[in-house]
Amino acid sequence: MAGALLQACGRGSALRSRAALRPLGLLVPPCRGAAGPGPGAGGAALEENPFYGKYRHKIQELRRSSPDVFESRMEKRSEVKKQPVGHSKQGEFVRCVEEKAEGLGTKTSKGGFTKDKTLDSILNVEMVKEKSAEEIKQIWNQYFSAKDTVYAVIPAEKFDLIWKRAQKCPSFLYALPRKEGYEFFVGQWSGTELHFTSLINIQTQGETAPSQLVLYHYPELQKEKGIVLMTAEMDSKFLVVHEAQCLANQVQLFYATDRSETYELVETFNHRSSEFKYMSVIAELEQSGLGRELRPGQVSDKS
Repeated sequence: MAGALLQACGRGSALRSRAALRPLGLLVPPCRGAAGPGPGAGGAALEENPFYGKYRHKIQELRRSSPDVFESRMEKRSEVKKQPVGHSKQGEFVRCVEEKAEGLGTKTSKGGFTKDKTLDSILNVEMVKEKSAEEIKQIWNQYFSAKDTVYAVIPAEKFDLIWKRAQKCPSFLYALPRKEGYEFFVGQWSGTELHFTSLINIQTQGETAPSQLVLYHYPELQKEKGIVLMTAEMDSKFLVVHEAQCLANQVQLFYATDRSETYELVETFNHRSSEFKYMSVIAELEQSGLGRELRPGQVSDKS
């Protein structure tokens, strides 16, 4: 039945394995590269970043093709002197993210991402209108369970809350547990698409930084069936499925929460940047238990 209703093609199987990752502390203190006296000091500090290797090619390409732009970005990155982790002067950091994330999600799709990915390109919408919400959910889950991607069927009321909040607060900072600590990702809403890219990617490439994960939300069946379908595309050079799933889960953690203190972090990031503390994101993530499966020695509650 799923074959007749689902039209997209793909390969691979869903990844359910747990990666051997352990948080060792806060890494990539945003916009706090070590300042130095010479023009190469910012670049040297950047290379000390534990995630530098993953982005080395793009950084070196920028350094060769546009040395002035590269040095300018390194200087901006070094404007805020290095301070102890948790220091409250973080308005500088938020402004840095907001300025450079404005173009995220508005550029032409790169790296294999589908531009204007419609529900009709995946699902025979007219045919499924004859099905119940539960049947559609089963078809959607059955189909995507065989793909290397993130997917979900979101209750209409929950998506309605997420959507209303996204209109008021279109961007946020997410923390992804890594072997060396945490890597920060910026999520920016563009219509019903949510684009993610790593903070270091934004710091080095500015508003031209390409998306590394896109969550596609489809509200076409929201009123009639009470569900919103979601799937994703990701750049496999930077993320694997269980890492992308952790970021997707955090969207519901921060945007669909009933806990006022949690959503207040999103509001603060968007509207009271001088008060924002990125350590609070990590604290909230650890309290929720999300990403626990990315850390060695800890068993997921779903096992």
